[in-house]
Amino acid sequence: MPGLLRGVARTAVVAGTATAVSNRVSRRQQGRWAQQEYQEAPPQPAPAAPPAPPAPADDMSGRIDQLKQLGELKAQGVLTEAEFEEQKRRILG
Repeated sequence: MPGLLRGVARTAVVAGTATAVSNRVSRRQQGRWAQQEYQEAPPQPAPAAPPAPPAPADDMSGRIDQLKQLGELKAQGVLTEAEFEEQKRRILG
């Protein structure tokens, strides 16, 4: 059981790091594109910034990934039905 939790925690850390790096790369690229557009075109009034994407979507995709991993462990016989249900309840809150 500790191995399962360690694996789930490791997956959460990797997913969080990947998200942070991806967001940073996206912001940097958007800044470069904005600078290019500004240099190529005369300045125009900036439109209102679009709303930030909702955080629950990222959270939900992480939960889905964790549930998929649990399902694979159950299919391999690593987890019993009871352990699977307990971990599923913990992930879904």
